[in-house]
Amino acid sequence: MLKFYTHRYLIILIIGIFVLLQHSLIAQQRPIFSQYMFNGLVLNPAYAGNQPQLSVSLLHRDQWVNVDGAPKTSSFIAHSALKNRPVGLGLLVSRDKIGVHDDYSIYGSYAYKLNIGVGTLSLGLQAGFNYMVSDFTKLSTFNPDDPLFYGTVTRFSPNFGTGAFFSNKTSYAGISIPYLINNKVYDKEDVISEAREARYYFVTGGHVFHVSPGLKIKPSGLIRVQEGQPIGVDINTNVFLQEILNVGASYRSGDSIILLFEMLLNKNLSVGYAYDHTLSRIRNYTDGTHEFMLTFRRPLGKGPCHAYF
Repeated sequence: MLKFYTHRYLIILIIGIFVLLQHSLIAQQRPIFSQYMFNGLVLNPAYAGNQPQLSVSLLHRDQWVNVDGAPKTSSFIAHSALKNRPVGLGLLVSRDKIGVHDDYSIYGSYAYKLNIGVGTLSLGLQAGFNYMVSDFTKLSTFNPDDPLFYGTVTRFSPNFGTGAFFSNKTSYAGISIPYLINNKVYDKEDVISEAREARYYFVTGGHVFHVSPGLKIKPSGLIRVQEGQPIGVDINTNVFLQEILNVGASYRSGDSIILLFEMLLNKNLSVGYAYDHTLSRIRNYTDGTHEFMLTFRRPLGKGPCHAYF
């Protein structure tokens, strides 16, 4: 009976989110990562404490190399389960620089985990804020007195989000809306603007196939929806060799082909790298995108932990 109600809840949640997708609304406003399948907290607050371990990651993404003002993102991602409690906590601190804009963000996450027999269902919440500084004095404009591009503008934008995440030893699926509030994009006393941030909706899933003791293959996918933009789809495949090396490839619809790897340096520390080969028209002006990751994992008990997701 518990399984029936849990599955019915998941179905209703998924249908509800896709109904919300029908509401209209603008260009990419949140950073996109290529190694999100190993840093699920950047997409879903319910991922916090997914395994009985402490996980801390430093991630830097240099997008569209050689393009002036292209996005550069640096993030600190930490989350942990709590011993003997069905709770996970997470922290996401990030700086996203695009042109003359510096966007700083801090978000905390809380996840409550339910054992449903076939796996664990986590329900998560996150809350925090973005603080943006736009220094228009760095621009060269035709009209120095243009009120749209004059001086330095700051904007404080609180936000919160929610999500659900199911996982067991070999599979996972998640659905989330990490930022629910449509804050103003531009806020200046002498300028009237109706532009607002768009919501993001994420649906993720994957399965680990144990081919042999030293070989595991994980296909996974992501559906990404930003209000007012076409639906984006990622198709990923990762191969794990001897629990030490992970190599993979991804296709991001209409955007890029991604090659990535992660190597375990010791039982706690790993390094990762991803290269995005751009498929859109901007490929004529850039050498692609580089993303670097350093991750520390420490088990909280004697139980096994893994880095599959």
